[in-house]
Amino acid sequence: MNNREVERKLADAIAKTAPNDINGVLSRISDEKGTVLEVMKTKNNTKRYLKGAIAACLALAIMGGGGAYYTRACTVSTVVSFDINPSIELKVNSLEKIISCTALNDEAKEVLADMNGGKDLKGTDIDVAVNALIGALVRNGYLDSISSAILVSVEDKDSDRAAKLRQSVIETVDAVLSANSSAASVLSQTVNKDKKLDELAKKNNISGGKAALVEKVREINPSLEFEALSALSVEELKDLRETGAPTLPIGKDKALEIAMTASGFSADEVYTETDSDLDENPAHYDVEIKHNGTEYEYKIDAYTGEILETKEEADDDYTHRAETKEQNPPIEAKLSTESGSEISLDKAKEVALSYAGVTVEQAVVTKAKLNHDDGRVEYELEFIVGNTEYEYDIDASTGAVISSSVETKNIEASQKSSGGDIGEEKARTIALNHAGVGAGDAYELEAELDHDDGVTVYEIEFKSGNMEYEYKIDAYTGAILEHEAEIDD
Repeated sequence: MNNREVERKLADAIAKTAPNDINGVLSRISDEKGTVLEVMKTKNNTKRYLKGAIAACLALAIMGGGGAYYTRACTVSTVVSFDINPSIELKVNSLEKIISCTALNDEAKEVLADMNGGKDLKGTDIDVAVNALIGALVRNGYLDSISSAILVSVEDKDSDRAAKLRQSVIETVDAVLSANSSAASVLSQTVNKDKKLDELAKKNNISGGKAALVEKVREINPSLEFEALSALSVEELKDLRETGAPTLPIGKDKALEIAMTASGFSADEVYTETDSDLDENPAHYDVEIKHNGTEYEYKIDAYTGEILETKEEADDDYTHRAETKEQNPPIEAKLSTESGSEISLDKAKEVALSYAGVTVEQAVVTKAKLNHDDGRVEYELEFIVGNTEYEYDIDASTGAVISSSVETKNIEASQKSSGGDIGEEKARTIALNHAGVGAGDAYELEAELDHDDGVTVYEIEFKSGNMEYEYKIDAYTGAILEHEAEIDD
């Protein structure tokens, strides 16, 4: 690398790090999907970032392109978090691949248990990881009601990159929710790193994104304790912020406890569901308790705990549950989890993958857990390969496949329903902008329209400096599906 190239890279670094364009970012993302929360403003660290950028560029000059690519692959550039009450954090490199996936609380650990605690997502593209995570959250019942809300937070010192990635992530979230007929709302925000908030987040086992939302509620009512607010769901925090945060609500757990006490039932003999409606007048929780063919509904005041209303009606799902139980009588107690006779989860995965004819490397596991289904102990396994979703129930005693389902989604049809082809020129621009390469600095630029696993894509290839880039761009949405960068030999 000659001196002129080094100078150009330094100049580019300075140009990218110097602006503090918060208002500009807000104006650019005002018409994007989802509810956008304002950016958290923190102390301007432009000088510190500038020094880091210059040092990085000098290192690039010393190591060459190979060292630069390794650094990009191994260095965290963006943190993306998802909060409902489960809080999950993704650390992402500049190539938009997952470095780590972390469960920040017990609820999140249950969700990620099906994906080896999040380790199965390491190295995957962020859109694949987001697809798997949101699917798992839906299946675990966290996004299956209209009163559910998920907060997507993106932290990146590059505000433009943060805004672009935030939009890409929520588009993936929206697509998964739509495919699962979920009416859950999506909130999103870009946040700047804040040491105080990071400490509070760690202390309360939540993400930095949720900590930022809690602080926004406390700005309205500083008397509310951070710890107490952090225990609430994102939906509750959203409603509090919209209604002026008059005081701390009793919370879903307390509302359920009040309803259960009133019903006289024990937890092991009922089905329950609790929704928050803090934005209604009066603010309340709706609690449903199902027992022996009857559904009991309780309306609980969100601030006093008073039972405002009760209702009793037939449980329409009860007959179906009873018929299923009659058709599948309990099997012998030797199959219980206490017997120690079950095959391992890894063995169950091996059986399912072998039955499907796919490898461990090809599959993204979205669900894998031991379950009792009407007396039978079985493993429930779900995984995705490309645009095909596989579901298997494996007998935990024998390893036999009890049931299987394979569904291939017509991605191209859903593509076309979203609008017209973006065109070759737009696809080239998207790829160049993502790579940070100006049109005048690219050469041997090639673009081709192709079909890849049912998806219509633009395949973009070009070279710049000593690097070679390859991109696959969704021809209808403009989303980057795949991208690679390597040294040009």
